[in-house]
Amino acid sequence: MLLPTLAALALTQAPPLTTLSEQSGWKRTGRYAEAEGLCRAFPKAFPGKARCDTLGTTPEGRPMVALVVSPDGTLTADAARRKGRPVVFFQGGIHAGEIDGKDAGFWLLRDALQNRASVPDLLKGVTAVFVPVFNVDGHERFNANHRPNQVGPEEMGFRVTGQNLNLNRDYVKADAPEMVLLLKYLHAWDPLVYVDLHVTDGAKFEPDVSVGLEPQKSGPPALRALGTKLVDELFTGLTSQGHQPLRFYPSFLQDDDPTSGFAYGVPPPRFSHAYWSVHHRFGVLVETHSWKNYAQRVKATRDVLEGLLRLVSRDGAALLAAVKAEDQKAMAGGVREVVLGWENTPKRETIEFKGYAYERGASDLSGQPWIRYDDTKPQTWKVPYSPDVQPAVTATLPAGGYLVSAAHAAWVAPKLAAHGIQFQRLTRAVPAAKVESFRSKDFQFQARSNEGHQGLTAKGEWKPDTQDLPLGTLWVPVAQKNVQLVAHLFEPAGPDSLLAWGFFNAHFEQKEYIEDYVLEPWARELLAKDPAVKAAFQERLKDPAFAKDPRARLRFFAERHPTWDERLGLYPVYRAAAAPSGK
Repeated sequence: MLLPTLAALALTQAPPLTTLSEQSGWKRTGRYAEAEGLCRAFPKAFPGKARCDTLGTTPEGRPMVALVVSPDGTLTADAARRKGRPVVFFQGGIHAGEIDGKDAGFWLLRDALQNRASVPDLLKGVTAVFVPVFNVDGHERFNANHRPNQVGPEEMGFRVTGQNLNLNRDYVKADAPEMVLLLKYLHAWDPLVYVDLHVTDGAKFEPDVSVGLEPQKSGPPALRALGTKLVDELFTGLTSQGHQPLRFYPSFLQDDDPTSGFAYGVPPPRFSHAYWSVHHRFGVLVETHSWKNYAQRVKATRDVLEGLLRLVSRDGAALLAAVKAEDQKAMAGGVREVVLGWENTPKRETIEFKGYAYERGASDLSGQPWIRYDDTKPQTWKVPYSPDVQPAVTATLPAGGYLVSAAHAAWVAPKLAAHGIQFQRLTRAVPAAKVESFRSKDFQFQARSNEGHQGLTAKGEWKPDTQDLPLGTLWVPVAQKNVQLVAHLFEPAGPDSLLAWGFFNAHFEQKEYIEDYVLEPWARELLAKDPAVKAAFQERLKDPAFAKDPRARLRFFAERHPTWDERLGLYPVYRAAAAPSGK
């Protein structure tokens, strides 16, 4: 038992600053009005030690609030910077059905400010910033049936926002208004550690919480060592408290098949903790296990947060010094290569994993394998595990930076501003600028949309070119703190690039045409006078698919016609070795 019983902590009367969760014996969770009310009540209960910020208003008109806590009154981002104060920023309810973080955060911060014996001097030398509910509108889509594979609370919010967007896929593309509000607030605080609090889906097993932290196996080597140390010490404390923590997200490599095992993963920066780790800070993903009851899950979340705050309180100066060194390297232009994607190495090992007895066989209902767990019978599984990762996609950066076409500046600039990325607008046109451009003839649109976007995969390479740069073109230098995110945004091969998300799809759609009856005689004339074209056409005809496709055959000649759009497939972002003269 993690506690004799958490229900025993719930008081029969509602003392100040207790949540409905505590009052109900960890059976229920409150509506958003409670979270907002508690945020505004903390500063009254602890004057000079707590502050409630309003980040802005959601699309459905609700305020998004954040509670800032510091026993010595360091309650603003500017004050924290002046003091060299480490900041731990944590949030609940990005998926509003996974709401453990909201109730755990209020519980922990109240006890810390009261300096309870269980958490003495927890916030000494640390400022805590707590967003109790990120997905506020989704939280108020309240229902008892949203998480059928989760044990409690009795009712909860919904996974996505009122606009049906999944916030934990939105960090780079920043479509959701809530995300823009959060990013501006996050970058204003620039926390050393950013913690996103979730609940898993998936199988039945004994471990109750997983903690993914990067840099640990990705990112700068100096930060990897510090991240590994953080996790090691955090897990020592969690284990002593009776938890069974995991270092990897416990999702089988093949759905519903425990024998397929697990793999350590480094996700792309569309996800919260990966997003913050590419800023060479520490991003943390906490996932309590959905099949544990709500009391156990809230306690596990609290214990993870308590452990992280203690470690940052103790080691904050060393962690900040390491982060500052990486900042200085990036701002001096010392980052020349960025890893855009990771994959597992061939290394495999067998681990013992505490699960339950199960049967897996064919289903006469679905026609696919069906797994049935018996959680009365603990069982140790021996399963494969892939512990290591290696770069899968890497980009070498330009010496100077990126240039975003003036035609797209109006929507790209606000995204850069939300991400805290430095940029400038060209104050005069620059004709015939020497740049690198990316053109693709080998591109593929995704068959299905994802988060409202039709994704694009475009193969090609950067090549020297000359392009006119109109007034208003954006210049984004690589010599800046957020250089890795700059690369993720603008390098076409990145899985979360603006190109990959489909923001530039119109540039890969043919807009002008030549009629067949015009093209046919011109093509015959070209074949008659140009032996090289004739030879190339004959070579293409050896491909049966090409030979049988009338449109492909005519396109061969259309691409050689003087009226062909030479900008089709031209990515409207360029690279340059130095800032253009018009900036």
